[in-house]
Amino acid sequence: MTPTSGLTLERLYASPALSGAGPRGVKFSPDGKRVTFLKSRDSDQSRFDLWQFDVATGEASMLVDSLLVDPEGTELAEAEKALRERKRIAGTRGIAEYDWGTADTILVPSGGDLHLVTLGGSAPEVRRLTQTDAYAYDARVSPKGNHVSFIRDGALYVITLATGEEHRVSPEAEPDKAISYGVAEFVAQEEMHRFTGYWWSPDERYIAYTRVDESGVDIVPRFDIAADKVTVIEQRYPRAGRPNAIVDLFVQALAGGHPVPVNWRKDDWGAAPDQYLTRVNWSDGWLHLQSVNRSQTMIAYQRASAAEDWTPAEYETETQPHWVNIGELHVATPDNAVTTRSTEVSGFKQLIAATAGGETVIGGHGWAVDELKLALGAEQTLYLTGFKDTPLEKHLYRVPTTGNEGDLVRITEPGKTWTVTVAPDGQSFVGTSSSPTQPPQTGLYRIDGSLMAWIEENRLDEAHPYAPYLATHTVPEFGTLKADDGQTLHYSIQKPEDFDPSKRYPVIVEVYGGPGVQTVTRDWGPLTDVFYTAQDFIVFRMDNRGSANRGKAFEDVIHLNMGDAEVRDQLKGVEWLKSQPFVDTERIAIQGWSYGGYMTLKTILAAPPGTFAAAVAGAPVTDWSLYDTFYTERYMGTPQTNPDGYLKSSVFPDLGKLSMPLLLVHGMADDNVTFDNTTRLMAALQELGKPFEVMTYPGQRHGIRGEALQVHLMRTRMAFLERHMTVETQ
Repeated sequence: MTPTSGLTLERLYASPALSGAGPRGVKFSPDGKRVTFLKSRDSDQSRFDLWQFDVATGEASMLVDSLLVDPEGTELAEAEKALRERKRIAGTRGIAEYDWGTADTILVPSGGDLHLVTLGGSAPEVRRLTQTDAYAYDARVSPKGNHVSFIRDGALYVITLATGEEHRVSPEAEPDKAISYGVAEFVAQEEMHRFTGYWWSPDERYIAYTRVDESGVDIVPRFDIAADKVTVIEQRYPRAGRPNAIVDLFVQALAGGHPVPVNWRKDDWGAAPDQYLTRVNWSDGWLHLQSVNRSQTMIAYQRASAAEDWTPAEYETETQPHWVNIGELHVATPDNAVTTRSTEVSGFKQLIAATAGGETVIGGHGWAVDELKLALGAEQTLYLTGFKDTPLEKHLYRVPTTGNEGDLVRITEPGKTWTVTVAPDGQSFVGTSSSPTQPPQTGLYRIDGSLMAWIEENRLDEAHPYAPYLATHTVPEFGTLKADDGQTLHYSIQKPEDFDPSKRYPVIVEVYGGPGVQTVTRDWGPLTDVFYTAQDFIVFRMDNRGSANRGKAFEDVIHLNMGDAEVRDQLKGVEWLKSQPFVDTERIAIQGWSYGGYMTLKTILAAPPGTFAAAVAGAPVTDWSLYDTFYTERYMGTPQTNPDGYLKSSVFPDLGKLSMPLLLVHGMADDNVTFDNTTRLMAALQELGKPFEVMTYPGQRHGIRGEALQVHLMRTRMAFLERHMTVETQ
């Protein structure tokens, strides 16, 4: 490799992070006087400390040094490792999460211990709550700040802060029977983004919790192969068409007594494993429930209360011809003057706001709502994020609950993509924004969008980590193409800094292509793309049909037939690339990870010979019958009901067409796309006499973590591409 800038592979992944400090886990204190966030260290970007920003003074300071609560070398329990993997925070060290209690207390779980931080003195006081070596996780403070709850050994516990007394709320787990309490099963974590299995009532009188029975779920032995040892983990993994966990729900009064079952299942939806409990929350004495059927064509909303002996009553349903997407459950303002829920009946995600005057539908006229951020009852106002201006940018909007789309007001500055946290009083928000020319900045803003103070300005000045490479920074150009059904496809193309239109350049097509993800956005983007352009590659991305935030018609084309329309769209993009005079048509490579690895394989096998010069497939699904129930069956049905679709969507029938250099990459301990997806592919290619290259990573799961291994992975990719694509321009 002969880079045209000083940005080396080693510096790409070294600390401090090239994109600068990026706060995460932003929260307002209950009294609104502080904004807290997690911030990585300059010396170690994987270790996070807890910081605070004083709203009155505008000063930021470290609140909790992570080394005090999480010394080097703390080993995570397997359940915590799996949960962090599902939350996409695996590899985080130090403080990964925290939870506000009262205005002067913060709960900091770390390394299996729970620490309560009390503010107000000259220095924060840190108190260890747990008095046992047993591992505690999924911890939080109760709504009024009187208790701390957590999971230990598959059961739910509560500590009363005033006395320090600890007691178990649920029954004990039964590991020999694969029964646990208060936890979220695998598909709830990975696919529903429901990371917990218990919920406090706002008045702290009750806790609802799950009973999860995984005894019917298949055991998929997973060999957690590290450099120096092999651990066999018997993972309960529900593959498509196979049994799910049985999830029951109970309500326990904190004052005592027996837990009361909440029969949330619908009689007309089939047996227990064939229904999913997707969302649970409380408001105004009601326990609200959201569930979907096994085929995920129907979604039901129910509520239950103590007055009705916790017997649920259904109050809303939604049916879609292909599948339903999980949205917001019942959300109410503290005065219960406004309640909201989401729907996609119009074909785009909308919010329905209910007041004493009736219901109002907000959004959905050709654009997608992202999520509700705050509802204010007295002001009859909603704050929400969405994509009204352009699919490339997410913004914060304000709208009256009784208004229509014409009353919608964008608050955040255009030309960027935003992530926001609105203050509970609705007077301000913390916004993190970025653009192709500005790495993420985090500020405290008035609710009209005007800046009050920077929390992390991240100015691109001479002191910024990226300053030495700014002169050769490259940004994407955006454009659109048409799919074969006339729908618009957004793409980005990023060219070398010294781009010469009279020359012809090699191209890397970066693909993901799967549901629920959008890769073409107007934000800072991955610096790996800048690195590729420094090697004289052009980088091309396109969001094919099936991708997120474009509405149901855009998504639904993949129903029962994954790997078809998405591939045709990607080949449409390649066809456009080949028509450009600056593209060397003999030197186009394609690569992707996870669904992108699957798309890489399906695209090269569907493309005419000579379309691609090389391909890199990372952690690919190779046969959808090997992936989990909730994700796969939503789009494909089951292998029993759609055998032809599963066969066609697999990569195996077309392997005989492989005619180009292929590199396979996979973490050997992957608990999401299990490693046998790749080993089966390897065996099939060997039987066919097809040469390929492979790189496996012992001990690594679905992502390859750590500076050294990320450098190794990128070096492996670049060496492979260099062997098969000469990178000097002509």
